[in-house]
Amino acid sequence: MKITKEEVIHVAQLARLDMDEESIDAFAGQIGKILDYVDTLNRADTDGVEPTSHAISLTNAFREDVETPSLDPDDALANAPEKEDGSFVVPRVI
Repeated sequence: MKITKEEVIHVAQLARLDMDEESIDAFAGQIGKILDYVDTLNRADTDGVEPTSHAISLTNAFREDVETPSLDPDDALANAPEKEDGSFVVPRVI
């Protein structure tokens, strides 16, 4: 599909773009190639192809929530380099 320079200028004005003549020619050619490719895709035979929302089927990998006892505070702090009143001591972050 051929895109004219006037169409490129019109779209550029709508987008408030300031384009020089060389850019207009380049965009007209590039947009024309893109539209030709899209036209090729539109001609592809898709009869009998089921519509999909994803390219691959996905299933959730969720597991059931199982309540388990939490870690003992003394065990959690066993390897802490610094601890105070049952908490980790870390450098101040500002």
